[in-house]
Amino acid sequence: MPRDALANPVVAPALGALLERPMHPYQLATVLRERGVPANRGSLYDTLDAMAAAGWVTPQPAEQDGARPQRTPYLLTHTGREELVRRLGQQIRTPRREFPEFLGAVSHLGVLGPAGAVAALRERADRLAQRIAEDRRRLAAAQAPRLFVIEAEYALQIDESELAWVLALISQIETGELAWPAR
Repeated sequence: MPRDALANPVVAPALGALLERPMHPYQLATVLRERGVPANRGSLYDTLDAMAAAGWVTPQPAEQDGARPQRTPYLLTHTGREELVRRLGQQIRTPRREFPEFLGAVSHLGVLGPAGAVAALRERADRLAQRIAEDRRRLAAAQAPRLFVIEAEYALQIDESELAWVLALISQIETGELAWPAR
């Protein structure tokens, strides 16, 4: 088992999912993926083993569904719930500079040239606008208390801010306000 399995960023989302109900690793991986958390099944097994060793989850008796292989569900323990509370509190209190893929790409925007950059940014803006519209529709139709959809509100705010920035950047490129180095 890797030494840093408890440092895996999937730990808090996995503990949160197990707060809802016990799950076997395959179910847990599916739930995490549905929530936008990339969960490699191999590392998830290592993480579950490490969480069990730490006393945060406990394996339950294996279940068998028809001809499928036996699967061991994991139950969140009181200690695991305390760890989830500790981690979530820390993550909410402490802003971190995360490195999304777009940040890496935009740092080399000059490679595309002004016309290529504008074309790529316009396409991104269109896709963001579509996603924003869809997310607004989903939020408006949500039949859950607001507390259970605040992560969707946050994601919507991030997308709206990014769209405004992208549109401003397009304008700055087109007007020459953002100077492009001579080749």
